[in-house]
Amino acid sequence: MAQEDGGTGRRGRGRPAGSRSGTPETRDRILAAAREEFSARGYDKTSIRSIAKSAGVDSSLVHHYFGAKEQIFAASIELSFEPAFGVPDVLAAGPEGVGERLARFFVAIWENPVSRAPMLAILRSAVTNDTAASVLRGIVLRRLLERVASELKVPEPRLRAELAGAQMIGIAMMRYVIRIEPLASADMEEVVALVAPTLQRYLTDPGPVTG
Repeated sequence: MAQEDGGTGRRGRGRPAGSRSGTPETRDRILAAAREEFSARGYDKTSIRSIAKSAGVDSSLVHHYFGAKEQIFAASIELSFEPAFGVPDVLAAGPEGVGERLARFFVAIWENPVSRAPMLAILRSAVTNDTAASVLRGIVLRRLLERVASELKVPEPRLRAELAGAQMIGIAMMRYVIRIEPLASADMEEVVALVAPTLQRYLTDPGPVTG
């Protein structure tokens, strides 16, 4: 019998062969498994153990790479939000038509079943769990809205970026999570056309953003 784990002749319980030590590929596999688990179960029902089982590794290896559940949730959110991090590029194209470009960009992410599934799970988790909501806030503020605000050449750019984000998150909740009609069944282009002027005002109008 081959000697493993310091010559004891035993494998770590629940640790498949080939998964005893960390590699970049192992880390990626754990992260992919976490994303799937959070998407399928939500934050509350996902555990380090379930992530490890899905990835085919020992729970200690998940802790080694990511620490607690909150940290691996944050990492999986960043992965799920990756398409949205291109928003500053949409803004950098110039002020004319930016509301329409931004609306189409966000709606297209939600219309794609591949990107919609993890985004739905993230929103649902954030609504029901304070820890998940805190993680989501931190990533949205740090990685997305602050970058959007840096591209705006108008007064109160941070507030305007947050208002634009709130508009799009609200649409996502109503259309894809709660599925309230007629918004849930409205044509994508109709939704884009209706919301674009509001986003345009938030992002480019130098006047007051309220009132």
